[in-house]
Amino acid sequence: MRAPFPEQLRAVSDLRRVHLVGIGGAALSGIARLLLAHGTEVSGSDAADSETLDALRSLGARCEVGHAAAHLGDADVLVVSTAVREDNPEVVEARRRGIPVWSRAAAMVSLMAGRRVLAVAGTHGKTTTTSMLVVALLHAGAQPSYAIGSELAATGSNAGLGGGPDFVVEADESDGAFLRYEPSGTVVTNVDADHLDAYGTVEAYRAAFTAYLDRIRAGGFLVVCADDPGADELARQALDRGIETIRVGTGEGMDLQAVDLRSEQGMSTCTVVGGGQVLGPLRLQVPGRHYLIDALAALAVGLRIGLPADALLAGLAGFTGSRRRMEAKGNACGVSVVDSYAHHPVEIAGDVEAARSLAAGSRLVVCFQPHLVSRTKTFGPAMGTALGAADLVVVSDIYLAREDREEGVTGALVADAVPLPAEAVVYAPTLDDALNVLIERVRPGDVVVTLGAGDVTVLGPRLLSVLRAREQADG
Repeated sequence: MRAPFPEQLRAVSDLRRVHLVGIGGAALSGIARLLLAHGTEVSGSDAADSETLDALRSLGARCEVGHAAAHLGDADVLVVSTAVREDNPEVVEARRRGIPVWSRAAAMVSLMAGRRVLAVAGTHGKTTTTSMLVVALLHAGAQPSYAIGSELAATGSNAGLGGGPDFVVEADESDGAFLRYEPSGTVVTNVDADHLDAYGTVEAYRAAFTAYLDRIRAGGFLVVCADDPGADELARQALDRGIETIRVGTGEGMDLQAVDLRSEQGMSTCTVVGGGQVLGPLRLQVPGRHYLIDALAALAVGLRIGLPADALLAGLAGFTGSRRRMEAKGNACGVSVVDSYAHHPVEIAGDVEAARSLAAGSRLVVCFQPHLVSRTKTFGPAMGTALGAADLVVVSDIYLAREDREEGVTGALVADAVPLPAEAVVYAPTLDDALNVLIERVRPGDVVVTLGAGDVTVLGPRLLSVLRAREQADG
């Protein structure tokens, strides 16, 4: 659901207790952590129990499994995720009692009040770039507050309250949340096309990023990954408006340029050039050219706010990733398993390319779970094309999330478009089916990557469990 933005937003200090519906989700769990750090009482509910709920309980939140009007209690404010429906009993009860219902954007704006906001927006790469920026700033001695769409390996959390003036936030466009933020500095990683269920057309989606430029505070700055045509066009618009714009990428004429890019043995490296001088080597412990560009954007922000290049580069060299972004899950029977969140054709292509460097000549097996009916209907064939760079592809059915099924729209739309021989592509509707295919067909030396924004993430550990049991049985 889309809760209207309140005309008057209460300060966090004025909130005694906040209730969050969907508290286990990536965005709302971070908001809950920040509220708890502020000393606010927190309660919430989610459809299923999870490690995230357990973690929040350990911090003092009251987390319920399932939804009921009684869970609302005496909350001052109810916060909802976009996946929550209007007929949710807790939402209905809040409306009946006149308790304000806030979107996650409203909650984040309240939490960021009084801080210098450094935001990361874009169609792809937001979570990784935000994570890199936080790690780089922490290493350089800054103490930022932050909210990210995934758990950061360096801190074990997706949000934290720091003692410094900065608030680093992942600025999501999927529900227009980023149009409520007022950043002093912002990154736009790229402007592609996504979330057409909300925006309707590609033109409307891109127009939202143009509108985002108006949200940058006077005297603020914009960093764009200008290798992307959409982001480069946004840079031109920003310059026309007199916004300080920093272009990063691999091309000539960039304000910060990556040269000599390499990705091998699970590492990525390049040399950073800025202002006609070599600033130093950029090394990452994650494979993939696109991750180097994300890191370049994070570096540009750190430099712009006055932090030293050597400390920022050292911080990025220590970046060990964020959850579900090319995350190594383990090895068994000579099979390596990696999990990643890619769910758009561009993201899939980038992660499959990165996985190739991990495979280093071995066979690459990808198990992909499409996310959202609307996205699969629009991009299904392109998803299949991107998956064609693997050696064996297993495609499950769609993770529905907040949508309902639609006749004729299934994961088969993706599988049918994979440009590989028929024997190298399997449509396995359920995750159990997909697991069985993997158990039967993986062999020593394979790199298996599970891809998707849904619950496909459980598949890697399940596969490893079977393979480890096989190892033990074989002695």
